[in-house]
Amino acid sequence: MPATYEPIATTTLGSAAASITFSSIPASWTDLRLVWTGTSTINTVSMRLRFNADSATNYSNTSLFGDGSAAGSGRNTNRSQIDLPPTGGVSTTVPTFITVDVFSYAGSTFKTVLATGSDDRNGSGYATRDVGLWRSTSAITELALSVSSGNFAIGTTATLYGIKNA
Repeated sequence: MPATYEPIATTTLGSAAASITFSSIPASWTDLRLVWTGTSTINTVSMRLRFNADSATNYSNTSLFGDGSAAGSGRNTNRSQIDLPPTGGVSTTVPTFITVDVFSYAGSTFKTVLATGSDDRNGSGYATRDVGLWRSTSAITELALSVSSGNFAIGTTATLYGIKNA
C-alpha cells in the first residue's frame, strides 16, 4: 500500500463468525479503507455494513454488477445496513475480494462509501461496484461487517486502513 495508508487493525478468523467489527476507530485520518477476503459457511450469503451500531433505516446504496454475460443494476433505500457486493453472494469454496472506501469518516456530513467486489467461479464470477450512503453526521468510530445467514468461514481476513491526506 502507498505510504499514505496505515493499517489500523486486522482480523483473521480462527473460527467461523457471523460478524467482524472494528471499534474505537480514532479520527486520525481523512478516509478509511476496508479490505476483506474470504469465504462463507454457506453459499449465496449477502454481506452487510453498519456504522456505530446504527440499525435504523439510515442507509442506501446503488449497485452496478456483471458476470461476463449479463449486467444489471439495483438500488436500496431506507435500509438498516449497506448491502455489499458481490451480487452473486459469497461462496463456500471460492474466495471473494471486497474493498470498501469510506470518505471523510470523521467529518460532520453524511458518509459516502464506494465498495467493489469480485470473485471468479470458473467463468461464472461477478464484478460489482456499489455506492453507499449513511445518513448520519456522526463521526464513524465503529465499522461492522455481518452476513445475512451462516457465518464468515475460518481464514477470512479483514484489514482496516486509515488514509492520510487523501
